[in-house]
Amino acid sequence: MTALLEVTDVKVKRGNRVVVDVPHLAIQPGEVLAVIGPNGSGKSSLVHALALLIPASFGSYLWEGRQVSLPQEALALRRKMAVVFQESLLLTGTVLQNVTLGLRLRGVPASRHRAVAMEMLEQLRISHLANRSARQLSGGEAQRVSIARALATSPRLLYLDEPMASLDVLARSRLLADLRRILTASGTATLFVTHDFTEIPPLADRVAVLGEGKLLQIGTPAEVFNQPATPLVRDLVQVAHDLVRTLDSRPRQEAPESGWN
Repeated sequence: MTALLEVTDVKVKRGNRVVVDVPHLAIQPGEVLAVIGPNGSGKSSLVHALALLIPASFGSYLWEGRQVSLPQEALALRRKMAVVFQESLLLTGTVLQNVTLGLRLRGVPASRHRAVAMEMLEQLRISHLANRSARQLSGGEAQRVSIARALATSPRLLYLDEPMASLDVLARSRLLADLRRILTASGTATLFVTHDFTEIPPLADRVAVLGEGKLLQIGTPAEVFNQPATPLVRDLVQVAHDLVRTLDSRPRQEAPESGWN
């Protein structure tokens, strides 16, 4: 299968310091690839480079097997992608106006804006917020609006840059489940950045681990979880391991007897 996006020799510099140095990375059509690593490991820089949002150098940048000419084709290619950042970055106006923004920028006929936006709000269970001011949303609601705005443009490749970081555990769990359902149904390829391994199994098909800008391991969540390749990878998955062990070691309690005869 031809990869949707395949890059080689990706390098991002901050001053004289190389913060990303990845020899090869490929994202398959319809795949959800998680990128995990500690703070400062280069996760966001890698995503922003792949999304052509920051200066970076590439040995090759292939889209569906074709070498892309950069920077000449960057704008056209960015229209096939969408990015959701850690902060919701909503504009003044209603939820509906925010979700239709990408459609307007991409020249989608105005007659389709409302229907497309409302469909995506329905998918993310927030259609009841369509006419609410974006300034009156909770953190979880605002992040769902950001994701709806991105998905409404029908991107071929979606970048999610730690979108769960500010959410409580319940909101995070529900959003992960909804995202998996939507992405599976739409076949949208996704690069999902997180620093929390427990977010990966519900959503990702594969996981890439970064450390100090370098790719340390890539594989299925089970492979990385059970066979960490380096001490840093082991440390990252240790929290999830400890959680499983804690749950397995807790004594089972008998269910209380019912008071009903």
